[in-house]
Amino acid sequence: MSSVDPAEIAQFSTHAGDWWNPDGALRPLHKLNPVRLEYIRDRVCAHFSRQSGGRDAFKGLSILDVGCGGGLLCEPMARLGAKVTGLDASKEAVEEARRHAALSGLAIDYHCGAVEDFGGGKKYDVITALEILEHVADMDALLRGIARLLKPGGIAVFSTVNRTAKSWLLGVVAAEYLLKWVPRGTHDWRKFVRPSELAARLAQAGLEVSNIAGVAYDPLNDRFDLRDGAVAVNYMMTAHKA
Repeated sequence: MSSVDPAEIAQFSTHAGDWWNPDGALRPLHKLNPVRLEYIRDRVCAHFSRQSGGRDAFKGLSILDVGCGGGLLCEPMARLGAKVTGLDASKEAVEEARRHAALSGLAIDYHCGAVEDFGGGKKYDVITALEILEHVADMDALLRGIARLLKPGGIAVFSTVNRTAKSWLLGVVAAEYLLKWVPRGTHDWRKFVRPSELAARLAQAGLEVSNIAGVAYDPLNDRFDLRDGAVAVNYMMTAHKA
């Protein structure tokens, strides 16, 4: 099976023009982006023995962002010195990513397609897959594709939503119906994945989990923070390839 869910791609494609609008339909991703980048930077620098505070912390590293959307994560990783490739199944999102990268003067290599069909023999030091596991048709196909494209000794970083009662209340009821952070129908709670399930599937794909961190919303400061153990809703996970 393909990892691509046409219905999910169609829904996100309708919001392609909103990717870089912090107050638009994809506003939660703008709020999540700083904490996502913080986690990726810290895990990458720890794994490759680099100084996390440097402007060129990712210099010399090849990074593939799977499900890159409009490039919200690709651009800051490129600014940290990485050679970044973005991959997304939405043609409209990829076009928006290319447009914005050109405006920003960044050389990012964007492609449209599914991870299981991508590569051409190339492998990457780091692969990221953020907020896409809960939107794919076949998670195992996605994870196998990521494992195939990852260099030995490389790491993969994921972020997704846990399948709990709390995540249904906050990630679906509150986010879609009460706060209206995202359009209704954005999430299907049944497709959320528990950390233990993701770890088991990663193992089947040949990747071993090395770190997990919770991501919690701070309503007083209107921001997301990393919190160890707070994985009831959003969480991030790092796995490595031997």
